[in-house]
Amino acid sequence: METSNLTTPSEFILLGLSSRPEDQKPLFALFLIMYLVTLMGNSLIILAIRSDLRLQNPMYFFLSILSFADICYTTVIVPKMLVNFLSETKTISYVECLAQMYFFLVFGNIDSYLLAAMAIDRYVAICKPFHYVTVMNHRCCMWLVASSITFSYLHSLLHVLLVNRLTFCASNVIHHFFCDVNPVLKLSCSSTSVNEVVAMTEGLASVMAPFACIIISYVRIFIAVITIPSAAGKCKAFSTCSSHLTVVTLFYGSISYVYFQPVASYTVKNRIATIIYTVLTSMLNPFIYSLRNKDIKQSLEKLISRITSQMDGLSSTDSNNIHRF
Repeated sequence: METSNLTTPSEFILLGLSSRPEDQKPLFALFLIMYLVTLMGNSLIILAIRSDLRLQNPMYFFLSILSFADICYTTVIVPKMLVNFLSETKTISYVECLAQMYFFLVFGNIDSYLLAAMAIDRYVAICKPFHYVTVMNHRCCMWLVASSITFSYLHSLLHVLLVNRLTFCASNVIHHFFCDVNPVLKLSCSSTSVNEVVAMTEGLASVMAPFACIIISYVRIFIAVITIPSAAGKCKAFSTCSSHLTVVTLFYGSISYVYFQPVASYTVKNRIATIIYTVLTSMLNPFIYSLRNKDIKQSLEKLISRITSQMDGLSSTDSNNIHRF
């Protein structure tokens, strides 16, 4: 099964995080909990923002879209990963592999562009507060989100089409827990020079463009904040950016470690680093934003209280119906 003379294999084998049988069930339990926490946390953030009129502004609009993208991002990877933990074959079809690669790149890039849009929003709010309402209007926000999605879909399509033109006649074992670009390229017996050149040019540009926006925005924010005379004003300005900076550091730090190196040097350390930006960051985002943001925290408390009271109301109604009978 591991070797084939076919130019296009019918399936790949995902080696996963560990090949030891005794590790599979503990890993399944760990990632199932992380996935459920990710779904619940990000869903609560979306519901809290949508249900609170005080949070109907660009900053929270972008955060709700980011939470939705994070749900999709982990869903592309984790369910198949969980199935493979309990499976002996751990296979993924060629078409399914390309589809997973495509949507992983799509939602990963959407996350990247949304983080840039959120940095621009913070820059306008802190450096140009009197123009905030006119600059960050509904049309501008929708244009930023639409541009993020469009560029992400086109970028991902390019990379998947380049992978699809390769031939695979060596091992079909992917040393990873999902179909990432670099591990799949390592299996090709044809030249991957075009893929690598595109990754280091267009791919680098697609990652560095939003990152450059974030850096420029925060340099301008820092310059503006240090001119604020009061210490309380400085603390308030920095507190509005701290959550976003934490997420940016986790996301871009791990991505830089994984992708800005040659394909041949892809190792087990890269798999561990990949967990940070594919699973861990998406899980931690709701906690980072809610713990450091008083408005989000209050909205979540109201939402949870409302849900709890509704559940109590339903349970009391059911018990009354039972007593009637």
